[in-house]
Amino acid sequence: MKALLLLPALFFTVSVHAQRTQRNDSLLLAKYIEKANESSLFSQNRQLYLDSVLTIVPKEAYIWQQKAMPLFKQRKYEKGMQYLDSAVKYDNTNHWLEYRAFIKCIFQKDYQAAIRDFEAVQKQNEYGSVMDHTYDLYLGLCHLQTNNFKSAAKHIEKSVNYRTKQSGVAHHLEYFYLGIVKMELDDYPNAVAAFDKALAIYSNFSDAKYYKAEILYSLNRRREALELYKEALEDSKQGYTINEDNAFYEDYPYQIRKPILELMVKHRTENN
Repeated sequence: MKALLLLPALFFTVSVHAQRTQRNDSLLLAKYIEKANESSLFSQNRQLYLDSVLTIVPKEAYIWQQKAMPLFKQRKYEKGMQYLDSAVKYDNTNHWLEYRAFIKCIFQKDYQAAIRDFEAVQKQNEYGSVMDHTYDLYLGLCHLQTNNFKSAAKHIEKSVNYRTKQSGVAHHLEYFYLGIVKMELDDYPNAVAAFDKALAIYSNFSDAKYYKAEILYSLNRRREALELYKEALEDSKQGYTINEDNAFYEDYPYQIRKPILELMVKHRTENN
């Protein structure tokens, strides 16, 4: 599932709820939804029209999520979470619970809360996924960000193994984070092997090149490292970094931005 926008699904809710409400309410519902769709995603007008929708269908989980979503993209996490909690409360499935777990992991960075949500949905679907990745990958990121590296490795390896069995190969992001956690555990050979697998899929992946270069530099393979740092910097300048949809709004764990790469290349070159 991609970063959510408003238009098609909101019109779908009209047809659903028109059957459940009185005619006048149905007309108002259609009017408010039309006005919400015409409003800017981040505008207060859109929020007010969605509030009007909720006066008619107060338990419609999707509308609560739509109130929350732009706030997270504006980094207004506390306010957004109030609405998203309502979406979870009124949801008859685990759909918005898994979405909330994702938001807590990538946007809010409330890792212990994200772990609780992911563990809850995983009880219902062990190999479930949200935003194109398995629960286990996100659980791995949560443990990685709290320095529980062995737990992180367990979850990320489980995700890699599952995706490999399903598709023959894992996602480049899974190999990247497998490399990160192996690096943190000082398992440099397997870290480099994982970064190489990520680069075999996404050859301009600047973040994977950077961390592989860090390992090579620490192993005194400095000529190779310096060349890889420079490649990483050039790729970063071209925008080749973590390419998840929501990386437009939030940095992902261990993502390296261009200014840091520039400093590292300069520092490593001067001290070589």
